Amino acid sequence: MGSKTRTITASHYATALLGCTMLAGLPMAAAAQDTEVPQQDAAQQEQDAEAQPTPAPAPQAQAQIIRQISVSGAQRLEPETIVSYIQLRPGSEYTAAAADQALISLAETELFADYAIDFNPSTGVMVINVVENPIINRIILEGNNRVDAEEILPEINLSPRQIFTRSRVRADVARIIELYKRQGRFAATVEPQMVMLDQNRVDVIFEISEGPRSKVRQINIIGNEVFSDGELRGAMVTREDSLLAFLSSNTSYDPDRMAYDQQLLREFYLTEGYPDFRIVSAVAELTPDRRDFIITYVVEEGERFRWGDVEVVSQLRDFSSEALTSQLTIESGDWFNSSQIEDVEEGLSETAGAFGYAFANVDARVVRNAEDRTMDVTFTVADAPRVYIEAVEINGNTLTQDKVIRREFRIAEGDVFSSLQVRRSTARINSLGYFQENFEVEQVEGSSPDRIILQANVQEEPTGELSLSAGFSSLESFIFSGSIRQNNFRGRGQSVGLSVNYSRFSQSANISFTEPKVFDRDIALGFDIYRQDFNNGFFDRDQATYEQTTTGFGLRVGVPLTEYISLLGRYTLNYQEITLDERQFFRDFDGDGVAQCEPLVAGRYLCDALGDRLQSILGVSFNYNTLNSRLRPTRGTNASLSLDFAGLGGDTQYARARVNAARYWNLGSGFIGSLSLEGGYIYGWGDEGVLLNERFFLGEGQIRGFDIRGVGPRVVRRFFSQDEDGNLVPNPIDDERNQDDALGGNAYYLARAEIEIPLGSGARELGLRPSVFIDVGSVFDVETPQLTQSPAPNGLFIPQLQDGLPTFAQAQRDAAGNPLLNDAGQPLPPLVVTSPIAPDGSQNAPIGTQLPPFIEEFVGNSATPRISVGVGVNWNSPFGPFRVDLATTLLDQRGDETKLFTFNVGTQF
Repeated sequence: MGSKTRTITASHYATALLGCTMLAGLPMAAAAQDTEVPQQDAAQQEQDAEAQPTPAPAPQAQAQIIRQISVSGAQRLEPETIVSYIQLRPGSEYTAAAADQALISLAETELFADYAIDFNPSTGVMVINVVENPIINRIILEGNNRVDAEEILPEINLSPRQIFTRSRVRADVARIIELYKRQGRFAATVEPQMVMLDQNRVDVIFEISEGPRSKVRQINIIGNEVFSDGELRGAMVTREDSLLAFLSSNTSYDPDRMAYDQQLLREFYLTEGYPDFRIVSAVAELTPDRRDFIITYVVEEGERFRWGDVEVVSQLRDFSSEALTSQLTIESGDWFNSSQIEDVEEGLSETAGAFGYAFANVDARVVRNAEDRTMDVTFTVADAPRVYIEAVEINGNTLTQDKVIRREFRIAEGDVFSSLQVRRSTARINSLGYFQENFEVEQVEGSSPDRIILQANVQEEPTGELSLSAGFSSLESFIFSGSIRQNNFRGRGQSVGLSVNYSRFSQSANISFTEPKVFDRDIALGFDIYRQDFNNGFFDRDQATYEQTTTGFGLRVGVPLTEYISLLGRYTLNYQEITLDERQFFRDFDGDGVAQCEPLVAGRYLCDALGDRLQSILGVSFNYNTLNSRLRPTRGTNASLSLDFAGLGGDTQYARARVNAARYWNLGSGFIGSLSLEGGYIYGWGDEGVLLNERFFLGEGQIRGFDIRGVGPRVVRRFFSQDEDGNLVPNPIDDERNQDDALGGNAYYLARAEIEIPLGSGARELGLRPSVFIDVGSVFDVETPQLTQSPAPNGLFIPQLQDGLPTFAQAQRDAAGNPLLNDAGQPLPPLVVTSPIAPDGSQNAPIGTQLPPFIEEFVGNSATPRISVGVGVNWNSPFGPFRVDLATTLLDQRGDETKLFTFNVGTQF
């Protein structure tokens, strides 16, 4: 007989297994048939057996030995490596079972797209035929718009230059889908595709259909009787999807958030006196469209308990158990509240720590009385040694000198440990702004049980600031500013700054320096040199009523009086120039070439303010500050009282007092409340009294809902217009055609209450911080100025030149336009007013110009409060800080200027 080749492939392998299984069942079937044959007697069986011939013995099969193993189709793998994956070797017996096992071993490597074994019994040669899996050329993601590739690629195992396997593809598909589930997109699907390339390479493409974010459509609560569904939903983090929740990311389904909600529900009931509350089940069901979830909680509320006996047992020799018990916030008979236990434990630990017992342990033991539904609690303050500061260590500072950090500590080596002083030290170091956010002073056990080491492990942050910014404001139009500042100059804690600002109505430049510790003593010294130009033509500089320029310097000295109170003394020397455009507002009254301010055009109150003055001002401030942050406080108080006295030399004399106070509260659940109060009064003496530029002003920027300087005393120049009958009548007080000048006041007050509203994590990541507010304030107490009225109600105009000078010449008429008559019934002679003229003799008003008739009215001088309410949003936008306020006035006075919408935005470039 000729030789015969036997081939077993990967496909044959499955058929062989099935065939072997079928064949293995034949003997069992035969055995089953034997059991069904009727039993015959022994004699008949023996006779039949003798009659049948005896079969010849079957020839024994010859063993097939493998003499040689070769590999066909290998490209990257060495043949020896492929052979090493199987157990067959030259000299081994070739059997179908051994070949099947070899195919299984090749499959487990996941290195081959196809594989087969050929064996020639006549020659004993076994050939392993393989087709290697391709090499991955690149991984391509398509359709991932909501999740960046940088987030997906680290999550998968496949990568370029790896061997492609289908099992890894399936695993990576599952990983990508799980990643989208964590993003709340449970409808996401991933379809892998392969693009075959030359040289046995392949591009793997994951086609992603992200689907919508799976929202929480509904939250059902079953079993609650005491509290409504709305109250319980309010205690959870997860929110039902609605039009009002579009800014919240908590409307998406998250299993971890759902587990946290269950914890919050338990805490809610425990704080309301229900210790037996339990959640029977919590189920989240995906809707048939796979877009939303419906969450259902089944709860058991249980009975409500009260506090029973409450006491403190102190084992510390310095603390009386009775005294500590009397100070507890828990009272017998009140409803049980589990959160009070933690509060009392923390309070007792803080009290012990403040007196040097850093390691005093406070343990609460609660005894349940089911009969009368009360909870007894005993707080035990365990005995502990008084702890002393062994060392204060500072680590991590490379630029900042040790003494800059060490001088902020309120506790030193050898002192008795005090948790209050450690917290205060932490707050002071944080307030420097030199180190990482949320810095904490760490406490490490010392060399003995009564010793402790304080460690300040700092991470320095950049303290230099160089910025150029531009923006647009509804208040100032375009704004440009540049500044350079170093808050930790040479690592000594010194501040050096230079700033320049320009807007449509103000320009300023300032150089400042501050040394917080002169000669390492608690004395702060600083100075400012500045120049400020200001005009009140907020929207049209050409129509500015007056311009003010201030050049000066200030010297500051500060010393702490207590830990929270400081005293700041200052001296300021200013040179002020207040001017008007002489071509527009001056005229030569006597024709002698000396021009003076024309009240008809500028107003008497502004004419009185003109001039150059030297101001010498001595001031002092008392400051009280317990805020936990200077930039964005959430708790604490900041208050100051400032007194200024001008008159030690110079041209102005006044005394001014101002008081400011602000209080911040953490209201819980992310709500931050604040209340601020301020007020001031200025008293002047001498010939000029209090000048216009020294008074207080209120408006946009201080009290929202009003325009800039829109509150308080003002002179309104009401021009005449013709009514429907052709009569000349003055415009209404709030007509935009009028000329309006704020005078400020000698006294003012302002109160603001605001609540910052927390949003979801998504809105917080965007930097959105909305708030609601109410502002109340007023500025008042100024003498009634001398008002001006045009001589003729139908206008002043310049018809001709007389003696080389233009004149105002117009018959005198009453408000109805009729000529005014004397006692003889004759018209009064025309008024002749010399036209404004510049000092150089040039004409200010060209011939033919007209000054409309007007009357002036003094309004707004009232202490009656102005009230506004509104909503605002702070947004740390990509363009810079952005603030929007929408406010409406509830109470205003005649002449006040209101404003509904204001915004302010800037950007870095």
